[in-house]
Amino acid sequence: MEEHLWNAVRDGRMDEIKEIFKSSPTINVNWKNDKVHGYTALHAACNGDGSLIALLLAHPGIDVNQKSSGGETPFLYACEYGTAACVLLLLEDSRVLVNEPEKNGFTPLYWAAHWGRLDTIRWWIASGREMDLGQTGKGKTDAIEAATKEQKTEVVSLLVRFKENEVHTRELVRKELHLTGECLIIFHYPR
Repeated sequence: MEEHLWNAVRDGRMDEIKEIFKSSPTINVNWKNDKVHGYTALHAACNGDGSLIALLLAHPGIDVNQKSSGGETPFLYACEYGTAACVLLLLEDSRVLVNEPEKNGFTPLYWAAHWGRLDTIRWWIASGREMDLGQTGKGKTDAIEAATKEQKTEVVSLLVRFKENEVHTRELVRKELHLTGECLIIFHYPR
């Protein structure tokens, strides 16, 4: 049944997922698909539009920080491969460890910077969640250096501004995103 759930998430079959949860409330939602790098259903959902992530986050048995065989959390996977919308949903969940590195030491921010995921980084800054610029991977390259090496100039500029003045940069980014007050809500899902 777990593999069936995983495939339904991968394929975006929302009604089927709801039916699985209804008929099998004790299903292991954290089951790892060893055929696909040990990714969980939450990892697979990070390639979608976000509605699958919201459904999985609401499941009482979900482990939001379950690591793949490569040590990737769903948040890291979303920063590397997913959309900004998926990252935002994970940022809104207080259980998500946002600076958790994979087994080679590379962090979610490193991968977002490396691939030039400007929107992901902007939403991360706007969320107010911790962003550790100093974490480094095997090559001892931090996020700013990774973005510089990949010639992601907008990302470099944003991260340098954030490093110099977090509060001011957060205010500017929130203004750019047309956010006022407490628009980002950190959800506390029941465990």
